[in-house]
Amino acid sequence: MRMDLLARLAEAHGPSGREEAVAAIVRPELEAVCDRVETDPLGSLLGTRAAANGGGTPGRLMLAAHMDEIGLMVTAVDESSGFVRVIPLGGWDARTLVSQRVLVHGREPLDGVVGTPPVHVLDADARGKAPKLEDLVVDTGRSADRVRELVRPGDVVTRVRTLRTLGDLVTCKALDDRVGVFVMLEAMRAAGPSPTEVIAAATVQEEVGLRGARAAAGRVRPHVGLAIDTCPSGDGPGQKGGGTKLGAGAAIRVMDASAIGSRALVDLLESLAVERDIPHQFHVSDKGGTDTASLQLSGEGSIAGCVSIPQRYGHSSVEAVHPDDVRACIDLVAALVERVHELPRDS
Repeated sequence: MRMDLLARLAEAHGPSGREEAVAAIVRPELEAVCDRVETDPLGSLLGTRAAANGGGTPGRLMLAAHMDEIGLMVTAVDESSGFVRVIPLGGWDARTLVSQRVLVHGREPLDGVVGTPPVHVLDADARGKAPKLEDLVVDTGRSADRVRELVRPGDVVTRVRTLRTLGDLVTCKALDDRVGVFVMLEAMRAAGPSPTEVIAAATVQEEVGLRGARAAAGRVRPHVGLAIDTCPSGDGPGQKGGGTKLGAGAAIRVMDASAIGSRALVDLLESLAVERDIPHQFHVSDKGGTDTASLQLSGEGSIAGCVSIPQRYGHSSVEAVHPDDVRACIDLVAALVERVHELPRDS
């Protein structure tokens, strides 16, 4: 696997609505494996590969992996302190932000830290409470006048991390869902000819409501839609449910709070995994959601499902995945590209 590409994707800064830096990495990768690449009005990239037989099997397969990461948006700069006040872009647990290094994307990039009072100045009641995001501020270490010159409401703030190994795992910020984008790109490289037209969509604004996939699917009108995203592993601290483990293979997502995967597609993914000896497992949960919902419900609807990469510590500053699971997901998505025509049209 091209871990250098995964590193560039994960380390890039691209919160919801500001995915341009990620798209700049993804576009040439799509151009290398697709017949044409276009950008839709929301900013999603759509790479189309024609059916191998010229005419193609009726219908089309749309793969979707989102480029955006959770981030923050500036609401104000404090008049006296210069502290930057923010609101969330996506689902944050404020506990994971405390004392983290961040980057403020103002008129020029500003390093910052999410400040919090030191523990010895807190009273007993405050020490026992989890912080709220609205109580946190970003300190850039600059004067209030200078910060106001460089930062304005609507600017965004992102986490700062480099891709690192942790024992058998790979860690970074934004693996949700840059690892899914990576899987999609590598699967398109690995897949053999398909008698069905394939559209690989790197979508935007998933973290704030599955928005990019909804618009892209309305444009493409796929017969089959497959989201590629992370899922909470069941073997992390305090984790219950979902049933997945790091290192146990690609997770075929059966259900979450946003969608129930098509039975026919779940069955085909399982049979391909068994046939090709691809390690696999199943994710079943009543929480979370992916672009699957937008693929499934757009237009007249589609046969839709999701292949997930199990992940620990999602939506935090240090997310973790297992390279073996990433490889298994690449192999399974490539297999579907080659065999998606086996799905009945009326599933």
